[in-house]
Amino acid sequence: MLGAMIYRAPILALLLSLLVLAVPERGYAIDNMRCGTKLASVGDGKDKVRTLCGEPTSVGFEGVLSRPRYTYGPHDYSYFGPSWMDVPVEVWTYNFGPQKLLRKLRFVGDELVDIETDGRGY
Repeated sequence: MLGAMIYRAPILALLLSLLVLAVPERGYAIDNMRCGTKLASVGDGKDKVRTLCGEPTSVGFEGVLSRPRYTYGPHDYSYFGPSWMDVPVEVWTYNFGPQKLLRKLRFVGDELVDIETDGRGY
């Protein structure tokens, strides 16, 4: 009797942990997005992503984010303390059809900082 309980406990714990991991609450964050044979990656600029993947299905504006700026133009003018600049934050949505997941790309300024999946396409 005790031997059967010893074998069942690890199996039950494994099944419960798999069940918890199987149901995500939101999309997964990823570092790359495949567009046909091309690959868009975190760190790419808007122009490069648009060239690789085409126009997004929709573009949303999330707001403005203040970031420190240490240089001015192509030259570095050294001084004490950073200045602040406001950069726009946009979310581009790509819909690749009903057989694929929606992709949401978040840009801060011109840089791609996050790629997430969000349900089935339409």
